[in-house]
Amino acid sequence: MIKFDVKLYQMRKSARSARPLKRRTTLTLPVDALERAERLAIATGVNLSSAVAQALEEGLRSHSAVERSEQVLRNYRKAFLGFTEDELLILDGVAPESKPDRRA
Repeated sequence: MIKFDVKLYQMRKSARSARPLKRRTTLTLPVDALERAERLAIATGVNLSSAVAQALEEGLRSHSAVERSEQVLRNYRKAFLGFTEDELLILDGVAPESKPDRRA
């Protein structure tokens, strides 16, 4: 693990322009993650701080999307909990197969 200082950026929208706000913090990162971040910074032509900030923002966006998807799925399951399999097929627009008459 290696410690280093990172400037994290938030965008503040003002009437005149969007100005990045900076906040300095110290992070402890695994060596391989830091090396990948350094390679990313070089490849994209930004400094290490910006590369880490961009990667963090993308990761947090992805994490939020997963959380929203999981919440939608939980709500879906809760909403349709009492339906039978045939009723769910009808809701999906699929006609359930008719069952053969066994009275004969």
